[in-house]
Parts: sequence; C-alpha cells; structure tokens
Amino acid sequence: MTGYGRSSTQAGGDVANAGPGWSYTWEIKSVNSRHLDTKWRMPPSVRSLEQEWEGLVRTKASRGRVEIYLHLSIYRPDLLGVRLNRPLVRAMTEEVRALAENDGLDFLPDYNRFFNISSLWEEDSSGVDATMAESLSQGLSDALDDWNASRAKEGESLYADLTSRLATLKSLHGDISARVVELGPEKAKAIEERLTAFLAKHDLAPDENMLLQEVAVLSDKLDVSEELTRLKAHLNLMAELLEAGGECGKRLDFTLQECFREINTCGNKAQDPQVSHMAVDFKAELEKCREQVQNLE
Repeated sequence: MTGYGRSSTQAGGDVANAGPGWSYTWEIKSVNSRHLDTKWRMPPSVRSLEQEWEGLVRTKASRGRVEIYLHLSIYRPDLLGVRLNRPLVRAMTEEVRALAENDGLDFLPDYNRFFNISSLWEEDSSGVDATMAESLSQGLSDALDDWNASRAKEGESLYADLTSRLATLKSLHGDISARVVELGPEKAKAIEERLTAFLAKHDLAPDENMLLQEVAVLSDKLDVSEELTRLKAHLNLMAELLEAGGECGKRLDFTLQECFREINTCGNKAQDPQVSHMAVDFKAELEKCREQVQNLE
C-alpha cells in the first residue's frame, strides 16, 4: 500500500555542549507489493542496527515495497566513532626520528600529515552510542506510525471504492440470476424442438419419455445455478472481509480468483448472448477490484 511517513528529532546535548548532540530525520515511502520488501538508506556508522530496525518494521507492516531513509547529523565528536591509531603513529614517528638521528639531522614531526593517511584512522568498534541508538529507534517507530496513518487514509478510500464495486457485482449477479431463470424454459423448449425436428427428418417416431430424458440431460449441462450460488457466497465473503478490516488483502485476492473461475464457467455454460455480455461486465468489474486489492495488506 502506498504511503509516506516522517519524523525528525534533535537530542543528545551535554553539559560541555549546550546544543544538540545529533539530529536526524526518518523518511518512509512505500508502494504496493505482494510481500514486504524493505530498502534501507542510512549512514554506515549505524548499519549495525539495521537488523533490529527490520524487526521493528515487520511489527507494523506485512506487505509493501518500503524505502526507508535516515538523514543523520552528529555534532558531538565523541559520537562520531573516529579514532586515531596512536600506537601506529608513535611507531612511525619513532622510526623516522631514529633515521634522522642516524643521519645527523634534526627531526620535527609534521602532525598535519597524519590527516592524509587514511590507514591511521579507524572506526570505533564499541558500536553506536546507546542513548543515540534508543533515540533513533524511537524516531523510526514514530515515522512508522505516521506512515501507517497515511496508509490508513488511503485504506479508507480503497474501502469506499471496493464497497461500491461490490454493490455493482451483486447487482450484476442478480441480473444474471434473473436471466438464467428465464433461460431455463427457453433452452428446454429449443432442445425439444431440435430433437423433434431431428427425429422427423429421419422418419423416426418421437418417444415422449426419451425426449424428456434428453431434454433433462441437456438442460442440466446448461444449468449454472450451482456456479451462481458459489459466486454469491464469494461475494458475501468479500463483504465480510472488507467489514472485518485488518490484513485482508491476500484473502480478498484469493476470493477474487474464485469469482473469476465461477463467472467464466457461467458465461461458457449458459450459451446465451445476454448472459455472456453480463459476464464480461462482471469480469471487468472484478479486474478493477483486483487492481485495488493489490494495494491492501
């Protein structure tokens, strides 16, 4: 389901620094998908928390293609996780000093040079500051709540649209059922006339019992009352699922597939132009419902 959520925070100040220690903004964007697929965009310094945050997302969503962005700024130096490998610096300096003394030269280290030696700088392996990690997790939770609120609004629109289309489907079902009732006697009479004409063409005496039996068999093959009964049950189930709410997207999708199966059988078996036209309208409306259901959890 499509949606957008956002949360921003400034926190982490200390006594030495009156300003905030960090600030961040979470942004969440999603589109419909059959499964939950998350894509993360975050600074490498907090990548270790991704698995924990993935679990948090899954407590608040089950379907959708979700893109999650973390824009993080850190103002306190002790939180940046940058450490100079001092033992290595000392060893390098002492080696160069010894070389200079051996050559009778004065040696004064240029500490500015160390800024350009990337191998001397390491990330702090102690992990993300616990207070900042807690703040980031809370911010993600707030953004997810905002995202779900936006999806809930879309869900209300989808509910209204699907309810309207379901009413149209029930109306079409009633029209098809009424036509099938009219069609029964018409088909039986047509079959009887064809059999009588066939027997007369071949100079065969019609047998009333045989005619009735053949008419009954052929009429049964054209009968779609069972399919219509099952189709009505599927439509009622759709209405119940919509009213119940919650995670109903997949069940609605499966129910729509069953509706397609039954209406296809009705259109093929009935062998009537009016029923065929109404079946086409019915399937067109089902297809619109299926497009909408793909957006539901």
